[in-house]
Amino acid sequence: MGLAMSTPVDEMDGPYKRRWAALGVLCISLLIIVMANTSLTVAAPDMVKDLGLGSSDLQWVIDGYTVPYAALMLILGAVGDKYSRRGALVLGLFVFGAASVAGSLVDSSAGVIAARAVMGIGAAMIMPATLSLLAATFPREERAKAITIWTATAGLAIAVGPLVAGALLEDHGWASTFLINVPIAALGIIGALALVPPSKAASTGKEAAKIDYVGGLLSVVWVGSLIYMIIEGPHFGWGAKAIAAAVIAGVGLVLFVLWELRHPHPVLDVRRFTKRAFAGSTMAVALFFLAVFGAFYYLTQHLQFVLGYSPLDTGVRMLPLAGAVFVGGALTAILTPKVGMKVTVACGMTVGTVAIALLARVDASSTYDDFVLPLIILGLAIGLSLSPCTNAIMGSFPEDQLGVGGAVNSTSIEMGGSLGIAILGTVLAKTYSSNLGDAAAEAAAAGGPKLPEKALGVAQDSVGAGLAVAKEVGKQVAAGAAPKVGPEKAAVLGAQQAQAVVEAVHKSFADAVAHTSVVGAVILGVGTVLVAFLLPGREKNKPQAAAAAEAEKETADV
Repeated sequence: MGLAMSTPVDEMDGPYKRRWAALGVLCISLLIIVMANTSLTVAAPDMVKDLGLGSSDLQWVIDGYTVPYAALMLILGAVGDKYSRRGALVLGLFVFGAASVAGSLVDSSAGVIAARAVMGIGAAMIMPATLSLLAATFPREERAKAITIWTATAGLAIAVGPLVAGALLEDHGWASTFLINVPIAALGIIGALALVPPSKAASTGKEAAKIDYVGGLLSVVWVGSLIYMIIEGPHFGWGAKAIAAAVIAGVGLVLFVLWELRHPHPVLDVRRFTKRAFAGSTMAVALFFLAVFGAFYYLTQHLQFVLGYSPLDTGVRMLPLAGAVFVGGALTAILTPKVGMKVTVACGMTVGTVAIALLARVDASSTYDDFVLPLIILGLAIGLSLSPCTNAIMGSFPEDQLGVGGAVNSTSIEMGGSLGIAILGTVLAKTYSSNLGDAAAEAAAAGGPKLPEKALGVAQDSVGAGLAVAKEVGKQVAAGAAPKVGPEKAAVLGAQQAQAVVEAVHKSFADAVAHTSVVGAVILGVGTVLVAFLLPGREKNKPQAAAAAEAEKETADV
C-alpha cells in the first residue's frame, strides 16, 4: 500500500480494516465546519471592536457562511457521487483552509464576509462527502454505529467551538479563530488521502453517469433564496430584498419540483418525500436543529452578558451538553433495536422539548446551576434523536446517491438552524426591547432618572449594547454631578445610575430568554407530534438492506 489509499472498498475482500481510523478523519472534517459557526459567536465582540462592524455587517459575517453552505450542498453532493467523494472532501478541506487564512488577514467587513462565503463553499463540499464516505466505507450492519459517532461529533462541535475560541481569545485576536482551522484542515487532507478509500457512484450506463445540472441549479436558487430570506427578513425588516428573496424561493421551489418529477435522472427524486420514514426523519432533523441552534444563540449571550463569563468560561460551561450527546448516542444504539426508530426519535424530541421548557424558569437571579440540567437533557436529546434520523435518511438512498443523501441531511440541519436563529432570535430581540422599554418607563414613573430616548433606543438593540449604554450613562451622570457635589460623590451617583441600567438590562434579557424558551418548546413540542405521526411504526419498518434495495429499485424505475 502506497502513501495514498487507492483501493475502493467495493474492490476489497471483506470490510475495510482501517475503517474506524477513516471515520476519525471524517469526524475531524465535520468538526471544523460546525465549529466555524459556533466559535464565531464568541469571537464576534472582538471583531466588532477591531473592524468597526455595524449590526448588519456582523449579521452577514456570521450568515455569509450559511447561504452558500446550504445552497450548494445538493449539487456538490451529486458531483462528488459522480467523480470522487474523497476528492470532494479533500478539495473542500483545501478551500476551507485557504479561505480561513484569507479571513484572518483581511481588515474590513467586506473581506471577512467574502472569506466566510468561500469557507461556506468548502463546507458544502465537505459535509455531504463525510456522510457519503462513511456510508460507502462501512458495511450496512455497522453504519448505524458509525453514524451515531458522526452525530455525536456534530454535537461535540457545538459546545467545543466556543471553548476553543474562548481559549484562543485569552491571548490572541479574533483572527486566531480563523487560523485554528488551517492545521485541522491540513490534518484532514493528509488523513483522507492516507486512510479514506476512494469512492464514487458505480456507472451503469451513459445516461446514469449524467448529472442533472438544471435541477442542481434550481436547488441552488431556491435554497439560497430561502436562507437569504430567513436571514434578511427577521433581522433587517421585510423590505424589497426579503420579499424578492421569498418570491424567488417560492418560484424556484415549484420549478425544482416540476423539473425533478419529469427528469429521468433527477438530482433529487422528490418522490422520496412521500415515504413516511424519509419525510419524518428530514422534518425531525430540521426541527431539532431549529430548537438547538436557537437555544444556543441566546444561551451563549446569557452566559456572557448576564452572568459575566469570559468567552473561555462560557465554552467550558457548555461542555455538559457535549458529554450528554455521547451518552444519548450510546442509548440510541440500545433503544432503537428494541423499541424501533419511531419511539426512540419521539422520545428524544420529547426530552428536547422538556430541556427547552426548563429554560423558561430563567430570571435575573438565575445562576449557571440553573442551566446545567437543561444543557445535559438537551445533549441527551440530540444523541437520542439525530442518529436514527440520519441513518434513516442515508438508508433511503441507493449506493450511487450517497452524496445526495448526505446533502439532504445536512441541508435539513442548516435550514433548521437558520430558522431557529431567525425565529427565536427575533422573538428574543423583540421581547428584550419591549421589556427594557417597559422597565425604563416604570423607573421614570417612580421618580427615578429618565433614560434619554436616544440612549434607550441604542440599549434596546441588544443586551451587549444595553450594557455599553449603562457605562456611558454612568459616566455622563458623574460628569454632570461633579460640579455640584464633587468628584467622589458624583462617581458614586454615576455608578448607581449605571448599575440601575445594568440591572434593568439583565432582567429584561433574562425574561426574554424565558419567554423565547416557551416559544421554542411549543414549536418543538408540536413538531414532535407531527414527526411521531409521520414516522412508520416498528412493524412497518423494513430491514435496512431491504429498504436500500427498494430505494435502488425506485431510482432505476424513475
